[in-house]
Order: sequence, then C-alpha cells, then structure tokens
Amino acid sequence: MATLDRSLDTGAWVEAGPLSIRTERDPDELYVIEFYGEFDLSGAELATAELERVQRSDVEEIIIDLSGLDFIDSTGLAILCRAYRREREGANRAVFLRADGQVQRVFDLTCLSSALPFAD
Repeated sequence: MATLDRSLDTGAWVEAGPLSIRTERDPDELYVIEFYGEFDLSGAELATAELERVQRSDVEEIIIDLSGLDFIDSTGLAILCRAYRREREGANRAVFLRADGQVQRVFDLTCLSSALPFAD
C-alpha cells in the first residue's frame, strides 16, 4: 500500500515497497520527480501514476532524477520509456538526470543512455 505525504514546503513523498518518489514543483517553470531505492514491479503502479500526474501539469520543464536509485529492472525501464514517449508526443519537456553506478550501467547496456534525453 502506498503512503502519501503532501506538504506545500517540501513537495510530495510517496512510497510503494522499496521505491520512494519525491516530487516538487516550482509554480510555473519546473517539476522535479526524484526516484529513490528500487524501481521494480512493486513500485510500477505508483511510479506510473506519479509520472502521469506530473506530465499532466503545465510546467515548462520536467526533471526526472534517477540519482537516488539503487536498482532498476525491466519494468522500471519500460515505465521511464513510456513516460519519455508521452513527452516526445506532447510538449517534450522531460530531461533525465543520470543514475549512479550499476543502475546507470543498466541504461548504458540497454542503449537507453543514448535514447533518453539525459542532462550532461
């Protein structure tokens, strides 16, 4: 079961098993969605819902920060690819921040590090 803590000052935290997601919005310009922990099947429904919610916003840029992930599987990769596809078909506002270590290696091995718009 997901838990939700919404606060005007700190944004929103949601959790589903080993995955935590933090979102924060700058009123008009920017939405940041940060992933922490393990992005796998157990967090798929929550991650999809949060990404879709953020993507429905009217901000100019969306930053998807993967630097807090310790693990990602094919489910997590697929969800991020679908989110990017939605952006590419719409406003194209999304930018990804790279993960660390083995998680980034998964993106490299699957060639997603060159397919997704990662900030350098």
